[in-house]
Amino acid sequence: MAKVTRLRNRRLGYAVAIATAAALTGTLTSAVPASSQEDGFDIDHDNVLMEVVYPKFQRVSRDESSGRAVSLTVDHAMLIEMPWFDAIAPYHPTAKGIFSEIPRRPESEHTTRNQNIAVTYAAFTSLNAVLPEYKSRWIEMMEAAGLDPDATAEDPTTPSGIGIIAAKSAMEARKGDGSNRDGSRGGRKYNKRPYYDYTGYKPVNTVYDLRNPSRWQPNTSSVRNVYKDQQFATPYYGRVRPFTYDSPAEFRVRPPVKSNHWHRRAYRQQANEVLRASANLTDEQKMTAELFNDKVLTFGQYAGTPVVLAGNLNTEQTVHYITMSDVAFVDVTIATWHYKRKYDSVRPETAVDYLYGDRKLTAWGGPGQGTVNDITGEEWEGYLDSVSADHPEYPSASSALCLAFAAQVRQFTGTDQIKVKAEFPRGSSLVEPGVTPANDVTLQWNSWTEFADACGESRIWAGENFRSSVEAAKQYAPEIGDRSYEFVQRKLNGG
Repeated sequence: MAKVTRLRNRRLGYAVAIATAAALTGTLTSAVPASSQEDGFDIDHDNVLMEVVYPKFQRVSRDESSGRAVSLTVDHAMLIEMPWFDAIAPYHPTAKGIFSEIPRRPESEHTTRNQNIAVTYAAFTSLNAVLPEYKSRWIEMMEAAGLDPDATAEDPTTPSGIGIIAAKSAMEARKGDGSNRDGSRGGRKYNKRPYYDYTGYKPVNTVYDLRNPSRWQPNTSSVRNVYKDQQFATPYYGRVRPFTYDSPAEFRVRPPVKSNHWHRRAYRQQANEVLRASANLTDEQKMTAELFNDKVLTFGQYAGTPVVLAGNLNTEQTVHYITMSDVAFVDVTIATWHYKRKYDSVRPETAVDYLYGDRKLTAWGGPGQGTVNDITGEEWEGYLDSVSADHPEYPSASSALCLAFAAQVRQFTGTDQIKVKAEFPRGSSLVEPGVTPANDVTLQWNSWTEFADACGESRIWAGENFRSSVEAAKQYAPEIGDRSYEFVQRKLNGG
């Protein structure tokens, strides 16, 4: 039995800044200009989400989501953003709510003003329930929209009442959905533990003992030089109730045969591919990896901007787009977590350590070190560092999210063609500040297909995933993206 000591000095500031779970809640947050137009907001014509809600939500969503598992942030997104669909459904000719059946309002009331009011009250109600410690900010949001934060009547004939009902209906509908968001699973009546594992998952390997090199090994993270062992974040999340399918088992994701250490050649080959990528990192690859690891930038500023702002979407269209994205994110996360737990597969850092131990390698040597030829397998870390990867490797969560997003947005916009551009000034890296990139870097993709492909490749460059893990996401994530679009269309048509 191999014993591998794994105690790393983690780069906390970087890990928090671009954690895997960075702000899926508030997916369009970064699409909002820094100086919002809330002082001149016109509730009868403007988009309340882009001009009032997200500017107030922005900082909170990033702070709350940083360093958290993606499963938790998509769960928050479901409760905060998806009720907006139900809030405006009564002001649509045929739409039916996702969580509620609020009676349709007369056509004369189908106005931007009523939609804006209903959405804002839904947001205010959900935000106070999910993130009550920021109540003062949510009150500011209401005041910026010119609305009364003290209005609490659940009246299905008024836009404020409809918004409140929509938010409360979502929370009620998702009770007992397997998320354990209230911490009561396991029969706990007191001192509840929200999102605590109720299924009894235990890793085969420990932080210090590698018993099976094919299986996931928890890592160790450092917070101000206090070291803590990882736990599999929400290992039960594959059991949460999805929207677009009955069970994630229906997607038939093939097992990670190359991660089976008994297949010695394949096991070594996939680890060597990651090491070659590490040794040959370019500034463009480093910045691509950093971008796709920050989900608020990925799905907000750079992916959300061309869809919402360039598309000049109104409140109703924005709600439909956000709902499709959230359904895709929730359902693809459920499926991904189902297979992560099922296969419980080894991450590159463990495999490299196991294969090479104290042997010297050629690879990236850490922040500011460039490529070195005397780093040992035991010392090696991927460019992004695996502190954020508090779950097994297979399939790739980031790749799955990007693929599902690309699929639904292709359906929503009716085209694969899009100009996505991300510019990074010299020295703006969060991993190698002041060093990388050596010169200004512009990343650009001309289609959603290119965008999703680059997202997957970036996980290999970063040392976070093996190629087979990225490929595995293609077996189910695009289909879930398509299903999310179809799901919302059915709801719009009264289904």
